[in-house]
Amino acid sequence: MSSAQWHIGVMGGSGLAEGLGLEDAQEIRVQSPFGAPSGPVVQGRIGDVRFTFLARHGAGHAIPPSDINFRANIDVMKRCGVTDLISLSAIGSLREEMAPGHVVAVDQLIDRTHGRAGSFFGTGLVAHVSLADPVCPRLSGLLGTAARVAGSTVHDAGCYVAIEGPQFSTRAESRMYRAWGADVIGMTAMPEARLAREAELPYAILGMVTDYDAWRDSEAGVEAAEVFAVMKANAERARATVGHLAKILPEIREASPIDTALEFAFATAPSARDAVLVAKLDAVAGRVLKKG
Repeated sequence: MSSAQWHIGVMGGSGLAEGLGLEDAQEIRVQSPFGAPSGPVVQGRIGDVRFTFLARHGAGHAIPPSDINFRANIDVMKRCGVTDLISLSAIGSLREEMAPGHVVAVDQLIDRTHGRAGSFFGTGLVAHVSLADPVCPRLSGLLGTAARVAGSTVHDAGCYVAIEGPQFSTRAESRMYRAWGADVIGMTAMPEARLAREAELPYAILGMVTDYDAWRDSEAGVEAAEVFAVMKANAERARATVGHLAKILPEIREASPIDTALEFAFATAPSARDAVLVAKLDAVAGRVLKKG
């Protein structure tokens, strides 16, 4: 058995629209019953490891956080046969020690988004998955190690508060998030993490710090120009990290508990399930739904 067992999906955030520089890269348009994804995927490899990349904000960063079709994006990754999913995202820091240029292997999430479709399931097919630990520790650990090899200063844990945006926080909000125990802030990890779990995809976030959020009263508030300036260097570091990740993945991908997250999640009896919704979920939940 070889490392080809791994098929890593990469959701590229701000600054990564041009991709990862994969070998044998092919751009493919994949359709989803949940609507249009952010764009085509790019499939290729790094060494012996297969990768599928999707630019979360689309070509030219045309899609704001609130308008991302997270369900279609995750569904497309599942249809591509991805086994594990990583998010590379720009984040703001709520802690002095997490400085611009550092990276954070996020381990917890607080969801402050609203109005986004946060589940594949609904009326006609009810399911409840555990989200107590929303990030896969195995994948996150490997990603953090790869980031260190790439030369980054890595924080091995951090609580990410996901806000709706597109505006940055007020100072009062920023101070509140710090009081809640949040360490970093961004606009895209939710509902992405929720949907990845429902799709039985181990998920990890490597957050790349671009700025300090507005909690430092003696400093100016966050400005987009400041964020964009740091983003370019972060993008190069992210590409290097993915390259090192391909090299350090274990030869054999052992099964993860997340691979079977839906096993006992369905509350709706088979006789009461909505056939249209069941059909839409052929990729996300087909493994379990085929059992009846």
